[in-house]
Amino acid sequence: MDKLFLVSFLGLLIAAYGVAGSIIDDDFNILGELENLDIAEEDADLSEIPSWTSGHGGKVVVNVDSFGAVGDGVSDDTQAFRKAWDTACSTPKSVLLVPPGRRYLVNATRFKGPCADSLVVQIDGTIVAPDKPKNWDPNLPRLWLDFSKLHGVLFQGSGVIDGSGSKWWASSCKKNKSNALTIDSSSSIKVKGLTIQNSQQMNFVISKSESVGVSEVRVSCPGDSPNTDGIHITRSTNVVLQDCKIETGDDCISIVNASSAIKMKRIYCGPGHGISIGSLGKDNSTGIVTKVVLDTAFLRETTNGLRIKTYQGGSGYVRGVRFENVRMEDVANPIIIDQFYCDLPTPCQNQTSAVKISQIMYRNISGTTKSKEAMKFACSDTVPCSSIVLSNINLEKKDGTVETYCNSAQGFGYGVVHPSADCLSSHDKGFIVVDQKQNAELAELNGDQRILHTEL
Repeated sequence: MDKLFLVSFLGLLIAAYGVAGSIIDDDFNILGELENLDIAEEDADLSEIPSWTSGHGGKVVVNVDSFGAVGDGVSDDTQAFRKAWDTACSTPKSVLLVPPGRRYLVNATRFKGPCADSLVVQIDGTIVAPDKPKNWDPNLPRLWLDFSKLHGVLFQGSGVIDGSGSKWWASSCKKNKSNALTIDSSSSIKVKGLTIQNSQQMNFVISKSESVGVSEVRVSCPGDSPNTDGIHITRSTNVVLQDCKIETGDDCISIVNASSAIKMKRIYCGPGHGISIGSLGKDNSTGIVTKVVLDTAFLRETTNGLRIKTYQGGSGYVRGVRFENVRMEDVANPIIIDQFYCDLPTPCQNQTSAVKISQIMYRNISGTTKSKEAMKFACSDTVPCSSIVLSNINLEKKDGTVETYCNSAQGFGYGVVHPSADCLSSHDKGFIVVDQKQNAELAELNGDQRILHTEL
């Protein structure tokens, strides 16, 4: 970043704030921390993962067909998969092969490690879940393909994991719906090239894991399929997602409690609910998410863009987040922080405690919005958002009128910021900045009237 520009810009802050000294130092520190925020990419070679067939000398191929799998999409191949897993997991340098051209019906299964070194799970065919709730294993109601306690395993292939979720989507209740693919309590995992579709609930969950690299994965669900998050990250660290295309009925990517060092690169999202941190703080819980970077994304016709969502009554913090180089097309709520999020059947009660949100940077964000409020920072009155940084923002609406709404949100912008976000430098509550082409006017609104928050 150009230091001379920063010096000039921060000089203007002296006049804006009426003080120098510590405020200017704080702004320099915030910018420096957010500029230098980066995630070590141990798996930066994801794009260069070789096919298991190239020089696979010494590899032991464990084909599910050899254990009695039929692959006609009708016969139950669950036991064949379990037996093949037991053999592959216990054999060094093995390849668990799901061959192409077949559909394997597999019921809910836990594939447990630890396994022998250098295991590859090669999925080139289609794995399909039972398509009726009555056929689901009652002992495993919340999972389908669950891989746990693994280290150094590579999942790859051109195959499809199909959750057959349509019958479950028809039910509004979230209970007894399974996530499609789960990586749990594992480390040094790579996932490349797979398609995950039609999950009953979340498509791909990364839970309690460390050093996970995901590349060229496609997630596909109808835009109206409920609760079908594309990639859900929870209690995990050092996760890299790159070159992924996600079309779904809920968040394309959701990052929740106890997650840190998450990097996303070259992400396509839409339809869906955008890229979200949260929700956090539900039922007065503690939520902590730190060090998140999104670099290069395209969002099309999503119901939210870049979102941070927390319930009232929670605790903890979201800190050290940088969203940059994002293009949006007909996106509702392109930039939104919602600390009054509520996804419950009855209205959420007002509470004073909240997850603290600070050090959030939005840089090089452009495109078109369906919402009049292109940027919305609806923060807690008692635990305000702080250190929100905007740089080179250009969001337009077809009628030319866009706004920024702030409630208890503090920060600053530099470079082009459209719509204007002067309300970030105000300590007042419930302000909107209206930016209509070349002029901007400030309108104060009643905070109680503005803050009506439901699922977006």
